[in-house]
Amino acid sequence: MPADAAEVTERWPNYQEGDFVITDYVFRTGETLPELKLHYRTLGTARRNTAGKIINGVLLLQGNTGTGANWLRSSLADELFAPGEPLDAAEYFIIMPDAIGRGGSSKPSDGLKGKFPHYRYHDMVESGYRLITDCLDVGHLRLIIGSSFEGWRRRHILPAVHFPELCTHRRWGSSVSSFRCSGKSCRTPANQTGVMETSRGPELTGSKRTSSSPEY
Repeated sequence: MPADAAEVTERWPNYQEGDFVITDYVFRTGETLPELKLHYRTLGTARRNTAGKIINGVLLLQGNTGTGANWLRSSLADELFAPGEPLDAAEYFIIMPDAIGRGGSSKPSDGLKGKFPHYRYHDMVESGYRLITDCLDVGHLRLIIGSSFEGWRRRHILPAVHFPELCTHRRWGSSVSSFRCSGKSCRTPANQTGVMETSRGPELTGSKRTSSSPEY
């Protein structure tokens, strides 16, 4: 079970929840929604460059049936965000969004039910990109982690479509998928399988392994 909000607020520095609303959002299908709401959680310490952009962001994406709150379970959060741990909240700005269709973000059960626009991976990625850049003012992501379904979405779509300028060098693996970006290098565990390395830019060029992709 996700942690209690009061407990999280007390435990982690600068913990906040908020909603980002995109007006007149156009989905990949051409359908529109007057207001698309994306709920998000953040914690940690934001560091900014001279332009005021956050440069130590870490994006955590939930599994298919979860929400961003899943990352705040004490059994997981204590191993990630505590002092000296890999995502020490004193060193990183942690972003945990709810994707379209989940948690506090816009979803069919809010009222539209079957009339809710048909949304695809592209819509989830594009709206998330706007949340990160337009709402939270992130200029660089140091790390993206996606569990389960989100690991698949992150490794197939995020680097190729919307995040080349946020994290220009990347590698991906299987299952719980992540990439770490620091300066001009990316590191993943040496024994990770299915690793793909791509060059700078939105096209998957210079790859060691390629595959055809459906329309997202």
